[in-house]
Amino acid sequence: MDWLDAVRWDERGLVCAIAQDAHSGRVLMVAWMDREALALTAAQGVAHYWSRSRGRLWKKGESSGHLQTVQEIRLDCDGDVVLLQIEQMGGIACHTGRQSCLYRRLDAGRWVEVDPVLRDPSQIYRD
Repeated sequence: MDWLDAVRWDERGLVCAIAQDAHSGRVLMVAWMDREALALTAAQGVAHYWSRSRGRLWKKGESSGHLQTVQEIRLDCDGDVVLLQIEQMGGIACHTGRQSCLYRRLDAGRWVEVDPVLRDPSQIYRD
């Protein structure tokens, strides 16, 4: 059996992908992968995802330079979540200029931004 066949793709042909810092264990982002994105990620050792908003395949860091070098790929017990243990180039995974996309914490019934912007997004994305 092809290893990609073990993945339980949803009705759109996507699987949830979690990018976790291989050193700290912090979850940096959650995204989606299609079969091609997962195959490219495994073959090249650099994270690729399927952008639902853009409707296309994209290599993480293609415009920012903040590539994700993949150390390990895991599949959960149900086969419907992929975990990427990655090294985040530049230390920024979020398009807001933060280390992690999960920078808001629920506090007394409201979302509070608890992580700093490490670099202004206008300095990262120039296109």
